[in-house]
Amino acid sequence: MTTTRPATPPTPPGPFDHRMAVHGSDEEFLATALPFLAEGLTAAEEPPPVAIAAPAKLELLRDALTGDAARRVVTIPHTDWYTGSAANAIAQAAGYLAAHAGPDGRSHLLMEPDWSGRAGRSARESAEWIRYEALANLLFAPYATTALCVYDTRTAGPAVIAAARRAHPDTEVYADPLLVAAELDAVPLPPPPRDAHRLPAPEPDAIRGWAHARGLAAAEADLFAKAVAEAAVDPVTDVLLWGEAPSCVCELRTARRVGDPLAGFVPPPAAAPAPGQGLWFARQVCAYVDVRDDATGAFVRLQYA
Repeated sequence: MTTTRPATPPTPPGPFDHRMAVHGSDEEFLATALPFLAEGLTAAEEPPPVAIAAPAKLELLRDALTGDAARRVVTIPHTDWYTGSAANAIAQAAGYLAAHAGPDGRSHLLMEPDWSGRAGRSARESAEWIRYEALANLLFAPYATTALCVYDTRTAGPAVIAAARRAHPDTEVYADPLLVAAELDAVPLPPPPRDAHRLPAPEPDAIRGWAHARGLAAAEADLFAKAVAEAAVDPVTDVLLWGEAPSCVCELRTARRVGDPLAGFVPPPAAAPAPGQGLWFARQVCAYVDVRDDATGAFVRLQYA
């Protein structure tokens, strides 16, 4: 089916100011970063701006910043911020804003996703980060936060950068976040293997034992079993398990559609009990949680790593 995009990009739903800049050299990075940080330093009712980037980029900033700016700008290595899945990054950002931002979430954040090492290397993981960038426009819409996402052409490939442009409202190709998420979900997942292990119900002890037998450490197997139990919020009609540690997979089939692309990305209320945090908990534990509706209901596929 062909989707026709509107003639003009959709308007972001709230005060969240989500920007993007692309650079291909250290000089271009500084030419973008320094004015943005200066903007944050002079913004009313805001704490000092934060730079989250590769350690080498942070060194460039420290060398370039002088006087009061050098003392006030907060620097965080992106390897300390982007520590797991896209849902982990959302939790990290939400927690940071709750603890440090000014009124209404006012803060300037310079953010460089980690495209080195494990993060972002595969097409699978790149797609999840683009989903995060797109849904951030909805998840952080109520906040008066200003975020500048910087992409280095030396580490992030052209396909990633092109997709990221569609997730940022200050580009000419910005698309509705739900459209971007729907397009990612339209890419079929590999079918379960024919020898997948079937269970009559998502019984935690059985899942824990299976995962441990497949190579997960006891603590990891317990976490995986809890994540599956949290994701099984509806009557489950089928449970399939496959894979070897660390990539243990469980697929849950339900008879009811989920219908919410933000399911599991929105933090539960602070008073929510644990367990009882559903897909949010599952997304924090697992590297990938795919929720797909179809003609007969929905399936939730959880991959530990």
